[in-house]
Amino acid sequence: MTYSRHAQGLGSFSLRPLHLPEDLPLVHDWVTAPRASFWGMQGHSAERVLAFYRDLQESNQAQGYLGLFNDQPAFLVECYDPRHDPIGEHYDVAEGDRGMHFLVAPAKTPLTGFSVQVITTILAFMFEDPDTRRIVVEPDVNNRKIHPLNRRVGFVYEREVQLPEKTAHLAFCDREAFASAVSRENPRLTQVLAANPTRVTSHLTPDHWAQANRWLTRKAIAEFSHERLLAPEALHVDTKGNGDYRLAAPNTAVEYHFRARRLALDHWMIDLDSLDKRVDDVSAEIDAQHFILEFRQPLGISNEMLPVYLEEIASTLFGSAYKLDSNRPDADGLADADFQTLEAAMTEGHPVFVANNGRMGFDAVDYHAFAPEAAAPITLVWLAVHREDAHFSAIEGLDYEALLREELGTATVNDFHRRLGERHLDPTDYLLMPAHPWQWFHKLSITFAAEVARNRIVCLGYGHDQYQAQQSIRTWFNVSQPNRRYVKTALSILNMGFMRGLSPNYMRATPTINDWIKALVDGDPELRAQSFTILREEAAIGFRRDAIEPVFDSHSAYKKMLACLWRESPMRYQRDGQQLMTMAALLHVDANQRALLPRLITISGLSTSSWLDCYLRVYLRPLLHCFYAYDLVFMPHGENLILQLKDGVPVRAIMKDIAEEIAIMNTEVELPEAISRIRLDIPKSLKVLSIFTDVFDCFLRFMAGILVEQGDITEDVFWERVARCVVDYQQDHPEFAEKFHQHDLFAPEFVLSCLNRLQLSDHQQMLDLAEPAKNLKFAGNLANPIAAFHPIACARATQQLELT
Repeated sequence: MTYSRHAQGLGSFSLRPLHLPEDLPLVHDWVTAPRASFWGMQGHSAERVLAFYRDLQESNQAQGYLGLFNDQPAFLVECYDPRHDPIGEHYDVAEGDRGMHFLVAPAKTPLTGFSVQVITTILAFMFEDPDTRRIVVEPDVNNRKIHPLNRRVGFVYEREVQLPEKTAHLAFCDREAFASAVSRENPRLTQVLAANPTRVTSHLTPDHWAQANRWLTRKAIAEFSHERLLAPEALHVDTKGNGDYRLAAPNTAVEYHFRARRLALDHWMIDLDSLDKRVDDVSAEIDAQHFILEFRQPLGISNEMLPVYLEEIASTLFGSAYKLDSNRPDADGLADADFQTLEAAMTEGHPVFVANNGRMGFDAVDYHAFAPEAAAPITLVWLAVHREDAHFSAIEGLDYEALLREELGTATVNDFHRRLGERHLDPTDYLLMPAHPWQWFHKLSITFAAEVARNRIVCLGYGHDQYQAQQSIRTWFNVSQPNRRYVKTALSILNMGFMRGLSPNYMRATPTINDWIKALVDGDPELRAQSFTILREEAAIGFRRDAIEPVFDSHSAYKKMLACLWRESPMRYQRDGQQLMTMAALLHVDANQRALLPRLITISGLSTSSWLDCYLRVYLRPLLHCFYAYDLVFMPHGENLILQLKDGVPVRAIMKDIAEEIAIMNTEVELPEAISRIRLDIPKSLKVLSIFTDVFDCFLRFMAGILVEQGDITEDVFWERVARCVVDYQQDHPEFAEKFHQHDLFAPEFVLSCLNRLQLSDHQQMLDLAEPAKNLKFAGNLANPIAAFHPIACARATQQLELT
């Protein structure tokens, strides 16, 4: 295959040279069909068509290509040198000019946007050639369908010309015009929303708003009660654990009544339909912001924090209402969906945080343009940053030039260098790096105005590839070229307790840290046996302002505004018949409250217990081994991990977000100086919380609730399988017996670490990543759900039964 490009929402487009005479029957049918009247081959015999394309292929001035859609023939392309074509007699042909014709075959089922993606693919293919500077077309003035397409991808119509067989429009498109045209597919750069203000809130219907508030209020009651900020009163609890509860707001006549079941880890399963707000015993509208106000006192929200937290709640509701659109895929539709469809379909975000989609800094159009659930295609802004102010770092064996060739292509790199040269700047003095469009327009062009004015930062415009935002919001997946790397960019918006910048200082060591972790993971027999791996952050660029930033506070967001990294694409692990999905999908519940997880288990053909064993083996067991063998911990929540499934069964866990969110919890371990920052001094008693809190409480707790409510197992069976995974690992690794005792996963209880309490007290910097333990907030202990399944405990229980 000569070239391929993926079109979001449609599929894969590709081009290959014509194969003659094999392709002749197909091509002859296309070019002689009535709909191809502007092609000029009406009535031609097969022999005449063959002779034309054979001469074309054998010439040095033109080339024919067959276009494929999802590997099936779909369009025909001719590329030619205008100097050897009649059009060249009507304008001054410039160096780097190339001409193009294309013909779309008739489709059995027309697809919206298909022709646009065809011509986009053709232009992207032609601009891959470093010698191509500009593309010329000369469509018949009467071919009214083609003119809007041409203009949409950047062609500028210059004038009419008279050719031997037609009156034609002469039009040109250069690289910059094409890139700008591709970028305009994003809602931020069209007039569809900005020119129609009511459209940005069209999803805020009364029904959606009421449902979003009901969902979020239920979550607030459940999670604040879990963190012991609230204490619902049990009115009646039956023998199966189902109860009626009342939650009274302090010093008001407001009460919330609901039915719920309290599961292990004090997990509140609240029946959504039963939730009822009463004021003076009269039912009232449920409003999540009012709920926060009503319980402000027990939640401990300060006067300063209150309006900010309410804004985050409002933004979370705004997004929740958007996700309730009936056109979004339901749980059944997601069971066999592709990776990026799943990524955009998630309704929840982080399962623990109540205000989990704050995104403070985005306006309403930005939401439609850049939010993961919007799944809008974007093109990144490319900058040239002066090497004296910036640094590039990469994994071993990858250099700057190779990275750019792989991510941009030689032609685009050359074009960006040409633009620097036109400004009398030496390209060798600069590094090329991508930036989030929001960051460029809202922060960099203003906050870094001095650097822009002095050519320390030069904006080069948009690239050609389109990207889709991931659940982590500042990470981008290349949908045009899925095998190219993820790009992660600084984004100075406030979201879930942190400003989402990127530290240039951290970026310097990031690839080295990833090399070290990758070598450790790949070299460990246990981790290899479970197919566990990481997506390396392979390269990074950070820009510093050494003249002013040293006086800033060490946590200042102004020190984290301009940096980026490139991470491996998970598509390298894609196999036929297998599926990639964010692990957050295991907690996904659609707008009708139907969970995806039971449907995946059904597809697998396994029992729920057997499916859980497979999942825990690829997810929990590697985490246990990293912890006990190396004191190594990750941040293994749903958004940070990708699962590889075969027939619905997890066969591999792929960890990402490495350098910023891993730690070696052993100050005595020897590490290379370059990566020493990952070594943290954590109190011994808190180390095991990396499993208890991050895995049990922040993920498996919710998974158990879904399977108890919508699956076919009890919570005892769920936690027994978790315990069995731990026991199997410990029996296979007796060499860590002392550590198993020191960090006992079968202890009767563990301390409850509260994430919402962190956010409620400091919405901008919940944790100091260099010393995370100092900020943690605790609220008593939780009973350990696997304690009863320790082999010794089980043996004692059996013995007791025998005695009685």
